[in-house]
Amino acid sequence: MKINILLPYKEKFDENRASSVSITIRNNLSYSNYLNQIRVFGQDVETPLYKDNFIGLKYSILSFKGKNEFLAHEMLKIINKDPDKKQLIEIHNRPYLVEQITKGNEFPVSLFFHNDPQTMKGSKSIKERENILKKCEKIFCVSEFIKKKFLEGLNENFQKVDVLYNGVERKLKKFPIKKKEILFVGRLVAEKGVDLYVEVIKSIANRFPDWKFHLIGSFRLGYDKNKGLFTSKIIKKFKKIGNQTQFHGFKNQNFVQEKMKSASIIIIPSIWEEPFGLVAAEAMSNGIAIIASDIGAIPEIVKKNGILIKNINQIKLQDELEKLMNNSSKIKNLQKLSWNNFKHSSKNSSEKLDDYRNRILFDHFGNN
Repeated sequence: MKINILLPYKEKFDENRASSVSITIRNNLSYSNYLNQIRVFGQDVETPLYKDNFIGLKYSILSFKGKNEFLAHEMLKIINKDPDKKQLIEIHNRPYLVEQITKGNEFPVSLFFHNDPQTMKGSKSIKERENILKKCEKIFCVSEFIKKKFLEGLNENFQKVDVLYNGVERKLKKFPIKKKEILFVGRLVAEKGVDLYVEVIKSIANRFPDWKFHLIGSFRLGYDKNKGLFTSKIIKKFKKIGNQTQFHGFKNQNFVQEKMKSASIIIIPSIWEEPFGLVAAEAMSNGIAIIASDIGAIPEIVKKNGILIKNINQIKLQDELEKLMNNSSKIKNLQKLSWNNFKHSSKNSSEKLDDYRNRILFDHFGNN
């Protein structure tokens, strides 16, 4: 029996360049009972996570296919040559590949949505989503917010759609020692609200001389080159604030976890509808006081364990941050709430996914 996971081509299942989808899959593999039966297909990388499970494929323009279609095609070639006929295919975040993969294929297929289905090629229309429901055994959404988006306008097969929250691994055994540090972690793009963070820090830094402010991220996931006028301006502005600020660029997960361990406060000022909020879950696993936008799926993760701001802007963010920084007891209370109410562990997520896999395989193949 084999479980075949297909990554989007842009994902890098790499120790130093992994982004949210790859990190989620890595975390689930850590606890899966199916580990020895899982194959992860994706763009070839230098230092793959779970190298014994990873099949890296090098794209060739001679294939005359798009990069994602190429990955799907090569995966199917390998699957169809395999004498094991009990197999499951899991597609991540590329709904338009369902048609290609299910055509002439009898293996059960699951589709995982990490983003709003109504904005993605292959699932924008009601008709396309109805087709996905017919051809897939299961559709997994990373939040209730995303599930609602998928089901909007649909009238049947609701039972095929479930929420499977991303899992985060808590590496700490006890609550960590905190420093006077504030973090922003994420892509340095407008929709993440990084400009709000930088403007607020610029306004308040000189009034809090014993605090440090960190900016972790880059223009594109996996790159440390600052492309784009917006990103360049943000970085320059942040560095000019003074020696209280530190810009780190894109860093791997180990670096991010170390910074989260010591940080007191994290700012998540997104202005777009976050499909899950991996940074929020990671922050809670490290016991950080959270100030975040009340948008998308972020409230599902943070709930009442942090400060949520509706219709976030610079004035609102600055007001909440200053009040928090001036109230050490409130900082400690929010840190404890994050730490004590962390629910989205990799172990829980992996166990739930394995249960779903058990049912799909049994329904399709029985006890054979």
